[in-house]
Amino acid sequence: MEKITFFDEESGENLEVFVVEQTKLNGENYLLVTEDEDGDSTAYILREESGQENEDLFYEIVEDEALLSALSGIFAEMLEDVDFSF
Repeated sequence: MEKITFFDEESGENLEVFVVEQTKLNGENYLLVTEDEDGDSTAYILREESGQENEDLFYEIVEDEALLSALSGIFAEMLEDVDFSF
């Protein structure tokens, strides 16, 4: 599994997470990531963003409830054995 690092503004720390799946919705890329590679784990849905001046990628945690609901439905269909709880 691919690993990425993103800055969690809530905790003020860089988090290293594993990419489980990705999808595109309305022209934007989203990643389903987990803290642990195997087993039950805290999961996040991240929106992929790129900087204007360079080609670095940034990730932002999706917090909008309607968008989270839509994306969790998409990821649940892609991964049959996944159960999301908010």
